[in-house]
Amino acid sequence: MKAALLQLNVSDDPAQNLVQTLAYLDDAVATGAQFVLTPEVTNCVSTSRSHQQDVLQHQDQDQTLAALQNAVKEHGVWVLIGSLALKTDDADGRFANRSFLIDPQGQIVAHYDKIHMFDVQISDTETFQESAGYRAGTKAVVAKTDFATLGMAVCYDMRFPLLSNALAQAGAQILTYPAAFSPVTGAAHWHSLLRARAIETGCYVIAPAQTGLHASSGTSSRSTYGHSLVVAPWGEVILDAGADAGVYAFEIDMQNVADARRKVPALHNAQPFEAP
Repeated sequence: MKAALLQLNVSDDPAQNLVQTLAYLDDAVATGAQFVLTPEVTNCVSTSRSHQQDVLQHQDQDQTLAALQNAVKEHGVWVLIGSLALKTDDADGRFANRSFLIDPQGQIVAHYDKIHMFDVQISDTETFQESAGYRAGTKAVVAKTDFATLGMAVCYDMRFPLLSNALAQAGAQILTYPAAFSPVTGAAHWHSLLRARAIETGCYVIAPAQTGLHASSGTSSRSTYGHSLVVAPWGEVILDAGADAGVYAFEIDMQNVADARRKVPALHNAQPFEAP
């Protein structure tokens, strides 16, 4: 099956970003892709919580979600919206980082709220406290399509193999890790983490990513690593998108999942154990 991912360089303006995303979706469908994936925070990359309060919407009012659902219905393909930053009704005003699987009729088949918040101090000058602006999800999600079962995850989730293992044990054949990854941790860990998740589970791993320096209306902007990645179940990288925004097509053969799991049946061989 032919698929495609969109590597984006979005700004903090959701309306502007939507124009580019829809154009790339058209281009992806023109390649023959039946499954298209976008990165984390497809609608808005911003370091300003006040700006996000001004431009973000609740799910039922979000223009990016509605427009992509309409476009998907026109094209008749499956789309994973890697995630959207959305307002919630939480008393503390925190947002949701929510991934959506859209079927060829434009309907939401499943959604997933990112569980693991990126609360880290990489260096004296690079600190992230995602939980200050986003509330964590609590439920792992698998979703069935007509070509495979997906395990839905987002970005920092890739560092937690218990989650990927649970998704695979629940039937996932493809793990999705849409991301807006730090350039520092990306250079150090991106390829290793994603290859490990594929090898451990015998799943395809697909990670569409944000890339480059993101335009901002404020004084602070953010950079992301790029290198959207597709890893086959045996661990080989079959696509590395590098640093340029654009549309990247690739092939999925689900027989590779069965073959990898037959060779090394790690999911079947896993045993319960007592923690030390």
